[in-house]
Amino acid sequence: MPATAERIGSMLCGVGESPVWRPADQAFYWTDIPGRTLWRWTPATGAFARWPLPQMAGSIAMRGEGWLLAMEDGLYACEALQADADCVPRQLAAVAHAAPGMRFNDGRCDRQGRFVAGTMVMDMGLALPAGVLYRHDAQGMSVLLDDLITPNGLGFSPDGRTMYLSDSHPSRASVWAFDYDTGAGVPRNRRVFIDALPAGRPDGAAVDTDGCYWICGNDAGKVYRYTPDGRLDRTLDVPAAKVAMCAFGGADMETLFVTSIRPPHAAPGGLDGAVFALRPGAQGLEETASAG
Repeated sequence: MPATAERIGSMLCGVGESPVWRPADQAFYWTDIPGRTLWRWTPATGAFARWPLPQMAGSIAMRGEGWLLAMEDGLYACEALQADADCVPRQLAAVAHAAPGMRFNDGRCDRQGRFVAGTMVMDMGLALPAGVLYRHDAQGMSVLLDDLITPNGLGFSPDGRTMYLSDSHPSRASVWAFDYDTGAGVPRNRRVFIDALPAGRPDGAAVDTDGCYWICGNDAGKVYRYTPDGRLDRTLDVPAAKVAMCAFGGADMETLFVTSIRPPHAAPGGLDGAVFALRPGAQGLEETASAG
């Protein structure tokens, strides 16, 4: 039977992004970028919590008992979150953007705990290739790639030796695979993994225990699964056109959590910007926490 998307909660995010399952909490976290909000949902109780942020956070990663936040002007650490206390981030590393109006976008840790994330010009209509893919570890920040418009779709194979990355701007809309040096944290040998999705453009992604790559088809309301050799073998429907990112979680790591975007022209009463959960019959990998 096909997986059916069920809505989680009643919130509508401007740009719901970076869902992360935290096993220690048995809870899903994600960020609403323009809403400057970090969200948590605890399935066992159905409870939601939210924390306002001082800047937009494009992506998040676990860091100790707290969080690493990739925000507008750099990376920040936030200590363990309490429902009755504010998140007060402290800066770990600053970046000097190549153009005005930039922020961090998609990011996650590699299998060794290095945080990898890309930056973008927020006005996608400018199509400026000013985006940079950074790596953050105990030695600080390093540049891995540049000439990106809207870096997205970051993921790592189960053994960590393949890195996936997309540029989701409509002028590119491809997904690449790289050989990833797990010792040095450096991607090499870029090649096209997905030339174009059947519909929509690539956004956020997840990898399952079989090494398959799940990618959100933004503008199409689809989540696609590709085998490690680049073959499309699953398509899931989500009742929101602009699906943004997916992540596996739950006690058995078999729930696929999908965030979405609510554009300014969204129809009243529509589900654009909602958050969904599916049971697609696959098991995901736990996210690695930041070691930096």
